[in-house]
Amino acid sequence: MPEVAISRDAVYSAIPTLRVNGQEYAMVSELLLAMEMTENEGGMSTLELRMSNLASNDRSSAELAFENDGILKLGAKIAVYTGDENAPKEIFRGTITGLEAEFPELGPPELVVLAEDALQQARLSRRTKVWENTSIADVAKELAKQLNLSPVITGLTDKIGTEVQLNESDLAFLRRLLTRFDSDIQVVGNELHVSPRKDVSRGTIELALAGQLRRARVLADLAHQVTKVTVTGWDYKQGQNISGSSTGTNLQPGAGRGGAQILQDAIGDRAEHVGDLGLSNQAEAQALADAIFDHRARPFVVVDGTAEGNPALRVGTQLKLTGLGGRFSNTYYVVRARHKFDLSNGYKTEFEAQCPFLGSGGGA
Repeated sequence: MPEVAISRDAVYSAIPTLRVNGQEYAMVSELLLAMEMTENEGGMSTLELRMSNLASNDRSSAELAFENDGILKLGAKIAVYTGDENAPKEIFRGTITGLEAEFPELGPPELVVLAEDALQQARLSRRTKVWENTSIADVAKELAKQLNLSPVITGLTDKIGTEVQLNESDLAFLRRLLTRFDSDIQVVGNELHVSPRKDVSRGTIELALAGQLRRARVLADLAHQVTKVTVTGWDYKQGQNISGSSTGTNLQPGAGRGGAQILQDAIGDRAEHVGDLGLSNQAEAQALADAIFDHRARPFVVVDGTAEGNPALRVGTQLKLTGLGGRFSNTYYVVRARHKFDLSNGYKTEFEAQCPFLGSGGGA
């Protein structure tokens, strides 16, 4: 499938659309200097807007544009839409949590607006709570309820026993559980999406070098690769040792030779044993071994790139990159996305993506 044009128009115009408390304001759009929205695995997107803070008034003079709390104020709800101006797509929805005023020596004053998505509330307060005979889905549903979000949860319904949230924020606690079971969390609009990493699906995009892919830097690194992971623990109910081992279960997307195979051929076996994590049963031991191996294997090949601004390029998107040669032209999974706009460079999307495979032409 070839690269698909972002816009049907000959000239791609992509000035962000901003809505404050659900309303568009001409002054906000006209005084926008720059925008940067960042999202990572583990959830919580952040937004930074840089505004010119000088505007004409009806007295034929100029004054601070956003001096009062009429529009841009702490606690206001803000949403950002990018992409083709004729059909912009939402990339951020959250709350203004910071305002910074800058008064440079040789330029007009500026206002920097800082915002975070709904997960901001989940990181503020710490609590201690015992979750008895719970599942990750149960924890995620409770968090969604607290944040007034609709839960969209794939799987994760198996009981994981009793878990203690010890002086942790709700976000930190859920992140810890999700990492242990190789899963991710993201806020999408007014929904809380939680699913195993293998089931995350936010679309597929093809980018070609010298096309929509402006630049790319790719690294294949054996330093953190292993050929096997083992874990051990104690099943107190059965009164017996438990163990798990893994050579990978969720090595995708992409195709070619995996880091473990290349490591074994080029250097030799390198096993990792994890004995410092508490385990309660055999199923948990195997799930943990799989998660640790996959977590090491997936970033074998990492690409840092810049593309034409595209609101569909998000954490969880699968990127088919072409024009990078036999080794590195492959399908990658996006783990970080940064959407940026300014008056000099227009709209672009910076990203980091991972692939557990080295394509044809790569190897020892």
